[in-house]
Amino acid sequence: MELPFTHHQSAHCENGVASNLLKSNGLNISEPMVFGIGSGLFFVYLPFLKVNHAPAISYRTLPGQIFNKVATRLNLKIKRQKFSSESAANKALDENLKNNILTGLQVGVYHLSYFPDEYRFHFNAHNLVVYGKTETHYLVSDPVMETVTTLTHDEMNKVRFAKGAFAPRGQMYYPIYIPENIDLKSAIIKGIKNTCRDMLAPLPLIGVGGIKYVSKRIRKWPSKYGTKKANHYLAQMVRMQEEIGTGGGGFRFIYAAFLQEASVVLGNEELKELSKEMTKIGDSWRDFAVEASRIYKNRSVKEDAYNTIADELLDIANREEIFFKKLKKAIS
Repeated sequence: MELPFTHHQSAHCENGVASNLLKSNGLNISEPMVFGIGSGLFFVYLPFLKVNHAPAISYRTLPGQIFNKVATRLNLKIKRQKFSSESAANKALDENLKNNILTGLQVGVYHLSYFPDEYRFHFNAHNLVVYGKTETHYLVSDPVMETVTTLTHDEMNKVRFAKGAFAPRGQMYYPIYIPENIDLKSAIIKGIKNTCRDMLAPLPLIGVGGIKYVSKRIRKWPSKYGTKKANHYLAQMVRMQEEIGTGGGGFRFIYAAFLQEASVVLGNEELKELSKEMTKIGDSWRDFAVEASRIYKNRSVKEDAYNTIADELLDIANREEIFFKKLKKAIS
């Protein structure tokens, strides 16, 4: 059993699944457009919540929110289901496939056998599409992979019912209604306003305020926790930024691509210039990650390395604050 489906590789799993599902249902919308309309760009620092024994940092909104906001802003309808048992989850997925319904799943990464070992860790907010089934395997389109792949029935149960934070509980989702006409302009403007509101929020742990707060904390990590723990915290930050769900730098490049597309749809040249500015900010996030990795691998030659890296992060925060104020004004 194999449904008609064209796999499109993407930079980020939730954007990619949403884009692939919508394209397969007749709505041609790119990954950057999904990300921008869904207000995926975000920053939050949660020192009281530990992930891999380090403070939680996220560069995106909560799992599921991107596609939900896209649906709201384009007047689509998406059905989401969670299950209390593997048998009920399997039955529902198999019924969808029998009814020719391509289905998105939220899964845990640890048991994804097609991932390299170094990328398999306890993270339960990954997304993929199931487009068929054989006697032994499910046919899988994971948008971060170059080509389609498979999971055995047992592996599928493990990833759908992974334990821990954001446990997916067999979650599956799929569009059930797409209108003939959509108001793309209105959706873009709402998405941009939402992102500007989030990134400019007057709260210490969210948006640019959160980035500034982390900069202050980084300066204190070595003296407060010792070098080993400080290095672990820094390594986790870079991992969240560059490896888990694309992260900080990568999201900036996707958002820049969104602004470029949006400038054409809205006929707004200022968005094209802001797209270039966001690309440069993305480059700075990548530079930050490279220098941070030198520190926690004990390869940095800079004196007072933690203060230096904190300065870099503060500069990024200040540039993003200026950027989002300009972006807010550009679409007001």
